[in-house]
Amino acid sequence: MEIEVLGWLAVRVNGVSVVPTAPKPRRVLGLLALHPDQVVPVSALVEELWGALPPRSARTTLQTYVLQLRELIGTALAAPGPRRPDGTADADADADADADAGDGAGIGDGAGAGGGGAGGGGGGRLGAKEVLATVAGGYLLRTGGGAVDHREFERRAGGGYRAMDAEDYAGAARRLAGALCLWNGPALSGVQAGSQIEMETRRLEEARLCALAQRIDADLHLGRHRELLPELTVLVNQHRMHESLHGQFMVALHRAGRRGEALDVYQRLRATLVTELGLEPSAPLGRLQRSILTARPDGAPLPAPAAPSHLTARPA
Repeated sequence: MEIEVLGWLAVRVNGVSVVPTAPKPRRVLGLLALHPDQVVPVSALVEELWGALPPRSARTTLQTYVLQLRELIGTALAAPGPRRPDGTADADADADADADAGDGAGIGDGAGAGGGGAGGGGGGRLGAKEVLATVAGGYLLRTGGGAVDHREFERRAGGGYRAMDAEDYAGAARRLAGALCLWNGPALSGVQAGSQIEMETRRLEEARLCALAQRIDADLHLGRHRELLPELTVLVNQHRMHESLHGQFMVALHRAGRRGEALDVYQRLRATLVTELGLEPSAPLGRLQRSILTARPDGAPLPAPAAPSHLTARPA
């Protein structure tokens, strides 16, 4: 199974999409895809679909949606294996499938279609009821060790953070860029989010912004301030109160000899914070503004101040 949530929802079994077109079954699959190989409680699924006041038939209706998902999974399990662009069978994939079938633990071709029971009879491969399993208190979507993009994002980003801690800025920039390239748009695009999915997508978006801020910080350490200016111009307009990005934009502009514009960035951020929140910019950002203000005139060959470290915080 392959799962993608960093953009449009995509879940593939045996290379075949199992994403339903109906909105509510799609939301069920979306929440399960956010927690693969973990039990998602029935209560969380009910809240996602109907909020705090579900109908009396909520659990029965949820079971119907699960059956619909199992039918899609069963059909995908019964489909032929992956093929090359010329239409011939992929021998490597067939060999892998045979090996998996021998282990009796794979998710792929060779199982019965429909919402049915155990796949392959005896020691065969998992069927639809095992891939999307009913367990005590909820449901479990098994990936069989397949690719899950948000887990891979966390793995790559973690490598980037460790490289930053080791002051390996080139390695950090490379790893964090690799993590960010997994994103293809807002998380779970095309899914009508309820409270549970909205909470998870906000968490993922915050993780993306943390990784982005760290990657930009690594690029600043590598002297790539001019290359960052177009990107930061867009980002500060998208995130009008994000201090990390504004601080990095100020540093990049100042290092490019555009001190006046760097100070303008600070004033615009301050006006936004005061008007909308009644807050002044943080003390570290204020110190950055003063260090730029008291520097030599634009164009003088001096090193610009570094962005305050707290402005590029990341998850623990």
